[in-house]
Amino acid sequence: MADSVTFLKNFLRNPTQVGAVAPSSTGLVDAMVDWFQWDTARNIVEFGPGTGVFTEAVLKRKHADAKFFAIERSADLAQRTRERCPGVTVYEDSVANVVDLCRKESIDQVDAIVCGLPWASFSDLLQMEIMDAMLEVLAPGGQFATFAYWQGVVLPAGMRFSRRLRKTFPHVERSHTVWKNLPPAFVYRCVR
Repeated sequence: MADSVTFLKNFLRNPTQVGAVAPSSTGLVDAMVDWFQWDTARNIVEFGPGTGVFTEAVLKRKHADAKFFAIERSADLAQRTRERCPGVTVYEDSVANVVDLCRKESIDQVDAIVCGLPWASFSDLLQMEIMDAMLEVLAPGGQFATFAYWQGVVLPAGMRFSRRLRKTFPHVERSHTVWKNLPPAFVYRCVR
């Protein structure tokens, strides 16, 4: 319940940064994280952990030797993730600064990026800025997963983002639809 209240509060304050009214469901979490190759991923970054539901799932699956940190712009949500997942470094920053944050963590290249950002609410310029920064750190063969709400796919920014993914990554697939999520969603699974 505390997660839902925190999420709703942040959504009402900044709908273009939060993008949802409730945390992701267990079904969406599984659709997002079960796809990654956790046995070989040694450098992992999470974009926009929100209340930490994906963060918690990554912690359960990642290799013991893997480095992992998250980037969350909202102070409230960053704090909620820290409370849920003590020991995980959560930077209160823009994901556009991922290159500098990776340097700070002594990470040259990232093997896996778990992303909870609301791409369909971002401008073309912001989508491009984040994607360019991500590509500077994502290793060849690196995996990137992000979810999309079905109602956002038909928005101009959602369609633009889908095209951008297909131009950027040689391999892009969609997961099944998670109907028991509010709102229903699917996961884009991309390999560089």
